[in-house]
Amino acid sequence: MKNTNLFDLDGKVAVVTGSTRGIGRAIAEALSQCGAKVVISSRKTVACDEVARSIREMGGEALAVPCNVSSTQQLKELVNCSLAKWKRIDILVCNAAANPYFGSLSKASDSVYDKVMDTNVKQVMGLCHMVIPQMVAQKSGSIIIVSSIGGLKGHPNLGLYAISKAAEMQLARNLAVEWGQKNITVNCIAPGLVKTDFSKKLWEDSVVLEETLQSYPLGRIGQPEDVAGAAVFLASPAGAFVTGQVIVVDGGATIAMGN
Repeated sequence: MKNTNLFDLDGKVAVVTGSTRGIGRAIAEALSQCGAKVVISSRKTVACDEVARSIREMGGEALAVPCNVSSTQQLKELVNCSLAKWKRIDILVCNAAANPYFGSLSKASDSVYDKVMDTNVKQVMGLCHMVIPQMVAQKSGSIIIVSSIGGLKGHPNLGLYAISKAAEMQLARNLAVEWGQKNITVNCIAPGLVKTDFSKKLWEDSVVLEETLQSYPLGRIGQPEDVAGAAVFLASPAGAFVTGQVIVVDGGATIAMGN
């Protein structure tokens, strides 16, 4: 019997936004370790170069392309540079997100609403539509949107962010329906509280952290590496028949009592 590695990504090209730290970096490194060539992207050139260099030093192939995901033009340049380098994009991981507001929905300004929804929903959809045509041409592709369990429940101070994350889940479902016949899968990963700079406001708060530790069945918050395996699964042959789904990676938070 042929020995097929279900998680082999050899020869695949992956573009990962927001991949210079936290969950995005962990995903990019994990994809690389499974054989994928990775495009490292975030707003800061120095950070992109550092992560790409680190991956190359570990024996992987990586390209650094700085990009502010709130800019449509920079997203186009990200896609164009990736295709110019490796002629294809097999995996797109939309990880970069914005959350400039912490507080009640009733006090959120129109400008902050526009910022969150534009970056987390409109631009994610736009990037997917930039990448999908060449996935259609090669008759394969995997799109992974990093959402949040915030999109599955209410929160007194993260409501605006949660609305955008719920929208991402529906975006994945719709894209999965629209493009499934072209052998393109689209899924979301919904992490719980993970120890990253992005969520520092939560886990640095001793009261919030203690409540979280008590309510999470595993008794700990996540690490970026805890999320990376789900991305490898969805991007690899092992996840080829999974599409339009939300894979929750939260230490059991959403199945337990508590906030």
